[in-house]
Amino acid sequence: MKPLLPSQDRRLLLLAGSGLALSGFAAAAPSASAGGAGDYPKAPVKLIVPFAPGGPTDTVARLISLKLQEMWGQPVLVDYKPGAGTAIGVDFVAKAPADGLTFGMVNSSFAVNPSLRKSLPYDTVKDLAGITQIANLQLAIVARPDAPFSTLAELVAYAKKNPGKLSYGTPGAGSTTHLGAELLKREAGFDMLHAPFKGSAPAHTELLGGRLDLVFDPFLSVLPYVKAGRMKMIATLGEKRLPGYGYPTVAETLPGFHVSALLGFVAPRATPPAVVAKIQADTAKVLRDPEMRHRVEEQGMEVVASTPAQFDAFVQSEMKRWSRVIAEAGIQAE
Repeated sequence: MKPLLPSQDRRLLLLAGSGLALSGFAAAAPSASAGGAGDYPKAPVKLIVPFAPGGPTDTVARLISLKLQEMWGQPVLVDYKPGAGTAIGVDFVAKAPADGLTFGMVNSSFAVNPSLRKSLPYDTVKDLAGITQIANLQLAIVARPDAPFSTLAELVAYAKKNPGKLSYGTPGAGSTTHLGAELLKREAGFDMLHAPFKGSAPAHTELLGGRLDLVFDPFLSVLPYVKAGRMKMIATLGEKRLPGYGYPTVAETLPGFHVSALLGFVAPRATPPAVVAKIQADTAKVLRDPEMRHRVEEQGMEVVASTPAQFDAFVQSEMKRWSRVIAEAGIQAE
């Protein structure tokens, strides 16, 4: 076996979260049956995660990979390939052998990037097949504790009376939270200024320092500040209230409005349907376990476990939805 190249050696390659660096032997292992699932997998499997380690999405990736490893009796390697708004990792999956031994995790950037980034090295629809939508990551709107509004209705009324006065922060231009805020502005008929940051932490700092009025961010990211009384929860953006929390949704004020960040698995488009179905069925089985479901919900997510066809359809609907918002708001990738 050839040694790793320097560029490969720098990658963080984990064996189901164990932290053991491995030598990329999965690529040289025998393929799964080309005609069907057979006794898939016959060799180690590589799960590509297109963002850096850490955070709720990474936690869920490693939780699921450990369970699949137990079920399959084969190593499930979690291989991080961050960069270019997830495009680097997704491109790796798109160009991988279509044998089921390499598949990837995606988030909402998967549906947003076709409109946000004009030179993707892959075609989202033609080159990749949905396996399953694992979950929805819940989002929230928070304000400074001294903000002159405490509900979404009060926020909208204040913004309409004070056009251009409110500012809001997000983890970055083109993020799901940014797109959700722009969609809310259009549907509720008010305006506010956007301040994009490189991640959630600097946006939180500006809000806590009184230099921002609002932050749109993942629910779990802002929850500790809300519980400590340092931020005020205005609303969550999901279809329904999160179990165990009494926070209202935007939809309770603006019926039909909901935005969440998707989390799912995809494979090269030519992967045999039987293999895709096998991965989906086993992932769904993992997510049906009450303990696993609880662990996922602890990360601020709602379990979905959709079929491949459902996930493909959902991604295409999200692509159309966000394409319109991006065009109308003139949003560009940072």
